[in-house]
Amino acid sequence: MALTAFGGPQAHIALFIERFVVKRNYLNEKELLELNALCQILPGPTSTQTITAIGYSIGGAGLAYLTLLIWSIPAIIIMISLAISISYFQSNEIDLSIFKFIQPMAVGFIAYAAFKISFKVIESKSGILVMILSAFLSFYVGSPFLFPVFLILGGLVTALKYEKQPIIEDNDPLKIDWRNFILWGGVLVFAAALGAVTKVAPVKLFENFYRNGSLIFGGGQVLIPLIYTEFVDFKEFLTSEEFLSGYGFVQALPGPVFSFSSFIGALSMRETGIMGQIVGGLSAATGIFLPGTFLIFFVIKFWNSLKKYRIVRASLEGINAASSGMVVAAAITLYIPLEQNYITPLIVVSTFSLLKFTKIPSPFIVIAGLVFGVLIQLL
Repeated sequence: MALTAFGGPQAHIALFIERFVVKRNYLNEKELLELNALCQILPGPTSTQTITAIGYSIGGAGLAYLTLLIWSIPAIIIMISLAISISYFQSNEIDLSIFKFIQPMAVGFIAYAAFKISFKVIESKSGILVMILSAFLSFYVGSPFLFPVFLILGGLVTALKYEKQPIIEDNDPLKIDWRNFILWGGVLVFAAALGAVTKVAPVKLFENFYRNGSLIFGGGQVLIPLIYTEFVDFKEFLTSEEFLSGYGFVQALPGPVFSFSSFIGALSMRETGIMGQIVGGLSAATGIFLPGTFLIFFVIKFWNSLKKYRIVRASLEGINAASSGMVVAAAITLYIPLEQNYITPLIVVSTFSLLKFTKIPSPFIVIAGLVFGVLIQLL
């Protein structure tokens, strides 16, 4: 699956059903879809959490961690290799113009993600208002430390309409095992303290991505505004062009979109050589994947009891609407630094249109962009 699951979370779920339900009979379709629904409302990568939860439901925590490792490693290796290659090309002054079309294509991918998320999760006027305000504030404020506030406020806005949610009768008392939650919070605090004391780059990368992975609702697309603001705008670890090249490239890979974090981590440590880049990439990837895993282990044990509360279900629309607003802001923010000519908006609109109106898989769109880049360079 890690080598063949192209297309992002929606396509991944279809493949999971075909492989784990129909062929392997590990669980039934209803159970898998319930696991996926649970993962969609938790921070972290949806399809990665779902496949990890499948491992957990079949064989406990050990099999779940092994599943996470095998699912994520191929894409992580490819993205770290790409970062090392870009660093090598730059240090040897090799022309990177073959990626010139990938960057506006990446903006097209993000714009389409914002479009899909908005139509999928927003169901009311208050949800639309939350999305617009979130997009406006995310664009003009731009601080990664305020993004969690936007999510919380968005959830509070729609939680006020909890009475519109149907009542679910459940006589079983809510029993919560707090161990995995304490583990999640403990790692967050320990990593932040250790990074602040030691100033060691891999530790700080782990903490940065662990924090981001604890806040991202909605999958890999919502990851983009947070890490762009933090690593490009604030810390300047990489350029906007490098960021967009990596994000465009990850669209052509199987497996989790969150593997993009390993590309950011590797480029953030380019001054330390190849081994340092490998360590940076692995630190970032570990940080981004672990919090969602801890949280799914925590919630899966009492989800059936928790979802009976109407206020919990009502808040989800606001959280998702705020997330979609951040993605809208990310598309605008990432478009502005691009070379402004007639070709750039044409590529953005063409990429969006291909995704919206055709069934061409995203890997083929990215490969076409690379081919055009090579041809232009040769000519």
